[in-house]
Amino acid sequence: MSRRDDNVTLRQMLDHARELRDLARGRSAADLGRDRMFELSVMRLLEVIGEAARRVSEPKRVAHPEIPWADVWGMRNALIHAYDRIDHGRVWRTIEADLPVLIRHLERILR
Repeated sequence: MSRRDDNVTLRQMLDHARELRDLARGRSAADLGRDRMFELSVMRLLEVIGEAARRVSEPKRVAHPEIPWADVWGMRNALIHAYDRIDHGRVWRTIEADLPVLIRHLERILR
């Protein structure tokens, strides 16, 4: 089995996080309930960010405790396993409050 390059995985996280930020620009939490394509796009991007975070090696995660790794995985797991009980308010708070911070941390790590 080949070893993944953490920086490639972190770059994927950053790219998807930026894509989500751009997709959500000018939208609101209410749009998640009104626009199915928007909702599916948001959910998929959050899932991919969470899955990529799980693939980052433990040494890299330990070196960067500023990333809330468990929270990122937790959102992914909630979207995958509790797909029928998704809290749009929680998702939107993640986009508004947590995503910009995650982007800043990833940008700094990848510099």
